[in-house]
Amino acid sequence: MKSTNEVGLLCGSEEMGMNGALERLAAATEMLERAIERMSEREGCFGLEAEASIGRIVATVEARREGELEQRLAAAETELAELRAKAATGGEAERGRKTIPSAMVHLLAKQGVAIDSLETGALDAALVSLSLEQRIAVKAQLMRAGLLG
Repeated sequence: MKSTNEVGLLCGSEEMGMNGALERLAAATEMLERAIERMSEREGCFGLEAEASIGRIVATVEARREGELEQRLAAAETELAELRAKAATGGEAERGRKTIPSAMVHLLAKQGVAIDSLETGALDAALVSLSLEQRIAVKAQLMRAGLLG
């Protein structure tokens, strides 16, 4: 059996051990709470940095897209200006047919009309002997060929 002194020493040391353990637990708890606060602050900072980075990325992508769209717009405006200039300088003669069918040339030659010196009055006089439908067809083909205005 143990003596009372030994029991008192053991109980006292147990209390001191428990008090020390509780103090260490309290200190560890406090350190953990501080660590959690720092992590929360860092998380907030990281969130702000991430938002700023995403904003810069979006701005860069939008700037590139705007640049591409501006280039495409400039190219379209240039092409439009070229087409307008071409239309204003006589693009009409380039669109139409340059020749007339050989049957039309023979028909006009029989009537005494030369293609090189085609005049409206001479054409009307030469086509008098033809029916109305034939005259319309001849004039339509000459207009498509760009020989008659």
